[in-house]
Amino acid sequence: MPATAPIPPADDDGYRLWLRYEPLPKSAQREQYLAHFSAMDVDGASATLRAARDELGRGLRGLLELPQLPRTRADGPGIVAGTPDSSSSIARLGIKAELARVGHEGFVLKQCTLDGKPVLAIAANRDVGVLYGVFQFLRWLATESDFKSLDLVSVPKIRHRVLNHWDNLDGSVERGYAGSSLWDWHKLPDYVSPRYVDYARANASIGINSVVLTNVNANARLLTPAYLAKVSALADVFRPYGIRVFLTARFSAPVEIGGLESADPLDSRVAAFWKAKVHEIYRFAPDFGGFLVKANSEGQPGPGRYGRSHADGANVLADALAPHGGILFWRAFVYDNDVPEDRAKQAYNEFRPLDGLFRKNVFVQVKNGPIDFQPREPFHPLFGAMPRTPLALEVQLTQEYLGCATHLCYLAPMFAECLDSDTYERGPGSTVSHVVDGTLDGHEEGAMAGVANIGSERNWCGHPFAQANWFAFGRLAWDHRLSAGVIAEEWVRQTFSNDPRFVRPVKDLMLASREAVVDYMTPLGLHHLMAWDHHYGPGPWIKDGRADWTSVYFHRADSDGVGFDRTRTGSDAVSQYEPAVAQRFSSRAACPESLLLWFHHVAWSERLRSGRTLWEELCHRYQSGVDSVRSMQKTWQSLEGLIDRARFQHVQSLLKIQEKEARWWRDSCLLYFQTHSGFPLPKGAEPPEHTLEEYMRIVHYYVPGTPRSV
Repeated sequence: MPATAPIPPADDDGYRLWLRYEPLPKSAQREQYLAHFSAMDVDGASATLRAARDELGRGLRGLLELPQLPRTRADGPGIVAGTPDSSSSIARLGIKAELARVGHEGFVLKQCTLDGKPVLAIAANRDVGVLYGVFQFLRWLATESDFKSLDLVSVPKIRHRVLNHWDNLDGSVERGYAGSSLWDWHKLPDYVSPRYVDYARANASIGINSVVLTNVNANARLLTPAYLAKVSALADVFRPYGIRVFLTARFSAPVEIGGLESADPLDSRVAAFWKAKVHEIYRFAPDFGGFLVKANSEGQPGPGRYGRSHADGANVLADALAPHGGILFWRAFVYDNDVPEDRAKQAYNEFRPLDGLFRKNVFVQVKNGPIDFQPREPFHPLFGAMPRTPLALEVQLTQEYLGCATHLCYLAPMFAECLDSDTYERGPGSTVSHVVDGTLDGHEEGAMAGVANIGSERNWCGHPFAQANWFAFGRLAWDHRLSAGVIAEEWVRQTFSNDPRFVRPVKDLMLASREAVVDYMTPLGLHHLMAWDHHYGPGPWIKDGRADWTSVYFHRADSDGVGFDRTRTGSDAVSQYEPAVAQRFSSRAACPESLLLWFHHVAWSERLRSGRTLWEELCHRYQSGVDSVRSMQKTWQSLEGLIDRARFQHVQSLLKIQEKEARWWRDSCLLYFQTHSGFPLPKGAEPPEHTLEEYMRIVHYYVPGTPRSV
């Protein structure tokens, strides 16, 4: 008889993210799991321990197909979870030394003996650590990890691990590509969607402990009692999962909702307004985290209007928060078209002189690079330049400049590239990661923030692979030493399959994806080439309007060459880095070619390390980016049947869009730059499908995520 065709996996809509808990295949390893983990005992009555108990039960029932989960059996092994205060079993295990190392949020996973029987201990000093330990154990189980490896002491490297939502009160999401806002402000607080619990579970599973609910382009109405009641309802949902709510504060709120004539931070009436407002917020949400503020940036009000500094503006809010234990994130994303200075230098110029003038509960929040979340940037020079001020690293999960979530682009390599960059502030080894976690300059706490890519779409993030960027942010914020490859494999195994025929090629595809996008969008250090306003697609020809919002301002292409000279012969932006870094970036021989045109204006005919001229290398990189996407398509096509058809076809369709748009980027940019270089396309570069004029006439309307109102 003919062999029976394998039954394809059931369709999956992506809603469960990496918490699918699908049954593990029958194997000797599964039998070993069943022998050791088929019973559990999670002591404690707090909401957080109940959440841990529920999650552990959900995971074990799904992964091991257990119909019910008894408490730890008297005749065999099982799982005991809790704190020494909540669980007498944990208190008797003799793991005080390990618990002494994990602080308030860390946990211990350890195989122990209790009353002569083997048990797995999930132990912590606080209830939230137990929850984190449960999620780590289920990650270990879901990825079919080696039983012998289950011995772990885990402590978060960064204290504040913050997800920044750019959601507006009207339900829109600025730079959001996955539907409308999760927060149904109209129905809150009376209807609390069950989806909020699943959102909290997902964040807790990767260690995110803070959420900013609203757009940095803030609306003062959020701080009124009607909306604070809605915020309170969300805070109640998130609290058991160790998540504190933060709000964006509009600097002009004292005028807009407080009835004052001024928001001058040195006015005592303004200080009194903020003190009273913060006290009111804590009545609604006793564990309120604090504020995130965007001020004097892109039209947002700020202290500059009153002749005050950013430190003056931040400190009045910080003083209001301090008695309640709240903190303030003050964004360093500032630049001014009227300042005749390289935009890449302006944040440093404004904030560096203020080092040491901010209150202790203020974090200055700095983007990974000095411009604006471009496909590749050097690390921001403020890292390593403000040793007396805690700095928070801000990265962008939502793909504003990376295809608006239609492109597969795994961002852990980008995040790690910044975190691993050496500032040389205190000599070699002064990495951004050690600035951000606070250890380099002796700060008690550190912070890392990610601009969320989450919306109302069923699969949360629009592109199935965009979920990996949410996951990777949380994992790196917990432990910045993790490699992008390790994180990718964890995510693939939990989200799709443990089948090595699927895991290996998809992991490789993910790790190569960001470089592919850089190549077909902005190779060799080019930046800010995107279309006007919505940032979707190429627009290297944009030259009208505000100068520092145009592409020609940044690429400086002319008949001699292309690139922004930021050495001493140009804007001298390199001088904002420590001498060892500045020397490397300034040197044509030492500057990484990945950042060449960021720091240097290079002649079209100059030979690069490949032996190709700049023009030839530029053509080669753009073509290589397109070819890489085609390779991704072939890899994905070869995996058909190894995962469910719904997600397979979804990714397949999006890769077709990505290949088409990669060609669009390549052809548009090369045709435009060819008008300056005057050179023909070299051998191996595909001829463009259309003329430059045709590409320049392309107009897109209603691109998702485009800000229209707040």
